[in-house]
Amino acid sequence: MAAPAMETASATALRSVLSRVHMAAERAGRSPEQVRVVAVSKTKSANVIQQVYNAGHRVFGENYVQELTEKAPQLPSDIQWHFIGNLQSNKVKALLGGVPNLHMVESVDDKKIANHLDRAVVSLGRNPLKILVQVNTSGEESKHGVEPSQCVELVEHVRMSCPNLIFSGLMTIGMLDYSSTPENFNTLRKCRTELCDALGIPEDQCELSMGMSADFEQAIQMGSTNVRIGSIIFGPREYPKKNQ
Repeated sequence: MAAPAMETASATALRSVLSRVHMAAERAGRSPEQVRVVAVSKTKSANVIQQVYNAGHRVFGENYVQELTEKAPQLPSDIQWHFIGNLQSNKVKALLGGVPNLHMVESVDDKKIANHLDRAVVSLGRNPLKILVQVNTSGEESKHGVEPSQCVELVEHVRMSCPNLIFSGLMTIGMLDYSSTPENFNTLRKCRTELCDALGIPEDQCELSMGMSADFEQAIQMGSTNVRIGSIIFGPREYPKKNQ
């Protein structure tokens, strides 16, 4: 009897999040339609995701290839899946082959992974794939992402050498304790300004994926077009318990 209550709670939480996104966008003088909500469903069952889908949501995010390739076939094909975790080159074909409705990879952080994605799109006969370039805005060694100073070079490589990828913008995770959120968001905005100037890209054609459960309203205020929200929609992550 516990599962339906959890699913109902997730659908209710989604509506609350969408309302907060709407209000944050309006406070920033932006249209709410300019902000995409990615419901990050890692560790959650397909049944729980289905409940949020039934509430009208269509954009979901996952961090791990195996988890996503197991869930996607169990769920409706019109879901737009975002892969937001670190992607290893040896798992690219499994991801693209196992998730036909993969909409975007948000975590491209070097030329090697871009090249692997580009080749996999061709070999699997897929339509061009949208990608975001992940930027390490906090300077933490534990974080993935290209250094801000190398952002233009990587984006130029994607645009010039990976014809089967569609460069759509930039992504950052920020610091886990949210202690320098404004600085991280400002760094990503500066990266966008620099690369758009350098490569002649209109800024409104370069998305900013920044903001998670604890800071998405501030991220929207600072220009985010894509917020990744997990725990306040789905509740705490549910990792398997280790054997005692």
